[in-house]
Amino acid sequence: MGDLARLLKESWSLVEEHQDKVAGYFYARIFLSHPDLRDLFPVHMDVQRSRLLNAIITAVQTLEDPEKFDDYLRALGRDHRKFHVEPEHYEVVGGALIEAMRQFAGEHWGIEYDQAWADAYAVIASKMLAGAEADTNPPYWYAEVTSHERRANDIAVFTVTPMQPLEFRAGQYLSVECPRFQPRLWRTYSPANAPRRDNTLEFHVRAVGAGWVSSALVRRLEVGDMIRLAAPMGSMNLDRRSTRDAVFVAGGTGLAPIKSLLEELTRYNRTRWVHVFFGARTRDDLYDLAELNRLAARYPWLSVVTACSDDPTFPGEQGNISDVVARYGPWNEHDFFVSGSGPMVKATMRTLAELQVPSVRIKYDSFS
Repeated sequence: MGDLARLLKESWSLVEEHQDKVAGYFYARIFLSHPDLRDLFPVHMDVQRSRLLNAIITAVQTLEDPEKFDDYLRALGRDHRKFHVEPEHYEVVGGALIEAMRQFAGEHWGIEYDQAWADAYAVIASKMLAGAEADTNPPYWYAEVTSHERRANDIAVFTVTPMQPLEFRAGQYLSVECPRFQPRLWRTYSPANAPRRDNTLEFHVRAVGAGWVSSALVRRLEVGDMIRLAAPMGSMNLDRRSTRDAVFVAGGTGLAPIKSLLEELTRYNRTRWVHVFFGARTRDDLYDLAELNRLAARYPWLSVVTACSDDPTFPGEQGNISDVVARYGPWNEHDFFVSGSGPMVKATMRTLAELQVPSVRIKYDSFS
C-alpha cells in the first residue's frame, strides 16, 4: 500500500491547484458520455460539483489507515444509495476521474499514475458497493415536520418524525433533502438529540447566504411538509468507557451535535464533569441558551460558558470561543468535542494543540 499511496499523492499534487477545473471536466465527461446520469444530480451543481471528487480524494488519503479507509468507504457507499447509484455507474465515474486528472496534470503524468488510480479506484468502488449491498435500510427515510420555530432571523429549530424507524448515534449527522423546494439537493445536518423512543429528530439550521437548502429549511419549511433523510454518518460519538471529564466547544448551530451528546450523557453520567463552551457572533445567535441553562440547573455535573465575538454589550465572555477556552483549564486530561464552522474548528484545534491536549482525545465536526 506504501508505493500506491506515494504514487497517488504524487499525481494528485500535479492537479491539486486545478481541482475546480478537474471537477468541472469530471462531471462534463460523465454527462457527455452518459446523459441519462444527469437526472441523478441536482439542477444547481455549485456545491455538488466538487463533492464526489472530494469524497474520492478523501478516501485515497486514508489508504494508509486500513480500518479508517474501510469504514469511510462503506459508509460512503451506504450514503450514495440516496442518489440511486447502481453498480455500473462506478465504472463510468472511475473512467471520468482518471481522464479528468490526466487532462490537467500536464506532461508529468505517466502511465504509472494511470495504473495507480485505476487500482485505487477499484478498491474504493468494491468497498463502497459492499457497504451499499450490506445495508438493509431504505436508501432514505421520509420524515414529517411536526414543529418549526424561528429562533433568529436566519436560524430555525424544527422537529421531524420519520415514517420508519431510523437508527443513529448521538453526535452523528445525516443528509437532508427538501424535495418540495430543492429536489436532489442534499446537505448534512446533525440531529440535536440522542435517539428517542418516539423516533423524533430535532435539527438546528442557519440559512447561509444564498444556500439553496438551508434557506428553504429556515424560511419556507412548514409543519406538515415532508423531507427526506439519508443514512447517518460520522464518528463524533461518546466513549462510555472513558472516565475523563469532557469539554464541548460549539460555535453557532454547531451546538446541535453537542446537545445530542449532552442528551446521551444525561441518561447515564454520574461521575464526569462536563464543560460546555458556546460561542456566537452576537447574543441573538446564542439561540438555544435558555435550554442549555435549564440543563445546567438540572445536572450539577454540567457547566456552561458563553461568549460573543462581536457584541460589546454582551455580559458574558468576549472574543472567539477558541480564545475563551484557552482562558480556562488546564485541559490536557480532558476529552474534547468540537463542532462549528470550518474556521472555528481550525482555530479551536490550534488552541488545543498549544494547550498540549493530545489529538487522540479530540473529536470534531466541521461544516461550512
